[in-house]
Amino acid sequence: MRDHSRRWAWLGVLLIGLILYVVVLRTLIHTQNPNFVPALILLGATVIPLAFLTFAQARTGRWQVPSSALAVAAFFGGVIGIVVAGTLEYNSMRDLGVLPLALVAVIEEAAKLIVPIALLFTILARHERRLPSDGLIIGVASGMGFAALETMGYAFTALLQSQGNIGAVEQTLFLRGLTSPAGHTAWTGLTAGALWAFIASPTGKRFLELLATFAGAVVLHTAWDTFAGLPAFIILGVLSLGWLFLALRRYRTFGDHSLRLSPLTI
Repeated sequence: MRDHSRRWAWLGVLLIGLILYVVVLRTLIHTQNPNFVPALILLGATVIPLAFLTFAQARTGRWQVPSSALAVAAFFGGVIGIVVAGTLEYNSMRDLGVLPLALVAVIEEAAKLIVPIALLFTILARHERRLPSDGLIIGVASGMGFAALETMGYAFTALLQSQGNIGAVEQTLFLRGLTSPAGHTAWTGLTAGALWAFIASPTGKRFLELLATFAGAVVLHTAWDTFAGLPAFIILGVLSLGWLFLALRRYRTFGDHSLRLSPLTI
């Protein structure tokens, strides 16, 4: 019964979040009070990524990453990731005069791993059982935080450029919120999962898998930024989420065998 409730918790998160979003939106329209705009942007940017995180967490196997670790990954991973990425992109643009999209992808995919790496080597290092699914769900949380903050920034920019048009904000929140699980969230989850798999079993094969996963995330990220239009987003979204679900299933099988790995020396 508990496992059943856990598997469907994401639906409750999604429904409650959407209800709150609609309530705030209707209140904003009715009162014309701009003080409700930050709440609208916050809810619009976080509801779907948070629901997806809850969905993925319920499918990582029997052992769960502590909620405190996921909260740290989402908040600090998002803030630190977006600050580091923004700074590096600005400096690269200033030095190079142009910023290739591939370089943007490398910078952002690396920046989103800062907090997951710190967590993997500290908080979770105290557990004897180390599963790749731990890294994957922490990566999903960090990618969720990054995506939410980035969406909030785009929504605020849309508000300014449209001179206060709430419709433009809604459109931005809808498009970016809907696609966020297939973007930053999936890519960081995949790379962090591969990283934890390598840490758990540091072999040459695992290292090559880690490099290939990071390279794949960069390629998908670059393609996402390069090709505009709904068909491209659908194709890339299916590839990203399909890859993530395959990895999640493989890691869960790994965990369901209750395999205990040797202690990690840090």
